[in-house]
Amino acid sequence: MKIFSGRSNETLAKAICKSVGVPLAKAIIRDFPNGETFVKIEENVRGEDVFVVQSTCPPPNQNLMELFIMFDALRRASANRITAVLPYYGYARQDRKDQPRVPISAKLVANLLVAAGANRMLTVDLHAQQIQGFFDIPVDHLYAAPVIFEYLKTLDLGEQVAVVSPDTGGIKMAHAYSQMLHADLAIVAKRRMSDTETETISVIGKVRDKTVVLVDDLTETAGTLVSAARILRRRGAKRTIAVVSHAVLNDLGIKRLRKSNIDELITTDTVPRPSFDGVKVTTCSVAGLLGEAIKRIHTNSSVTSLFEFDGIRIG
Repeated sequence: MKIFSGRSNETLAKAICKSVGVPLAKAIIRDFPNGETFVKIEENVRGEDVFVVQSTCPPPNQNLMELFIMFDALRRASANRITAVLPYYGYARQDRKDQPRVPISAKLVANLLVAAGANRMLTVDLHAQQIQGFFDIPVDHLYAAPVIFEYLKTLDLGEQVAVVSPDTGGIKMAHAYSQMLHADLAIVAKRRMSDTETETISVIGKVRDKTVVLVDDLTETAGTLVSAARILRRRGAKRTIAVVSHAVLNDLGIKRLRKSNIDELITTDTVPRPSFDGVKVTTCSVAGLLGEAIKRIHTNSSVTSLFEFDGIRIG
């Protein structure tokens, strides 16, 4: 088994290698003056079980192209099996035709990954679970919930806790958290105004005088989180903790978080996160989770138990 890394999240790749107990395999990745990417595999991979770690975070197009070129180099070097390890799967929100004459980009990316040489895919918290069906290869879809829950157990959340989904699409994930925390479940109804603006309409459920755990899979501009936190505070929530699997934050998102009612943001290291002050941010590592999945895939063992925590089935 050999684990390679693209340039998008080398820190996580090294942590995964440490968890598995193997060194990070060597490869040269650089850009030509004209912007084209060059890859050279510096180890013998003939007949090897190869894993390539690459988050498709910004810049997503560059990181995807780099991944495709790595696959091609590995395939031409006679690797036995190539597993794409995408802790964060970009383009996941473009998973359906919601307007006339628009692409289904999540499906296109799946096709390109397979065409480039991927034999298997490993990812964490897909924005839409049906994306697994876009692939004609096996997909192992992990959840960050058990890793984040270990940290939540160390916090004094109080006796009155409510887990809140900031939109109807995240109800299933929020329900899993509510079971783990033995908490009530609430939903914020929202309406999207643009790519960066959302409007909260109402709250379904009781949040008054409770610690609120606001659960979402992804945030970039933090519009959904901040608007949800605002209406929850108006409805009497005494404390708001945001839990986000992928914090792909840009400058607008950071600015909004600093001015928000969110007391703490809990996220993972699936994507590199810029450091900023103004709000408490805790990062939980998914390296151990991905490392365990890689070991099981390599030995053709079941990964089903990784979807369960304290007897609760996640996903």
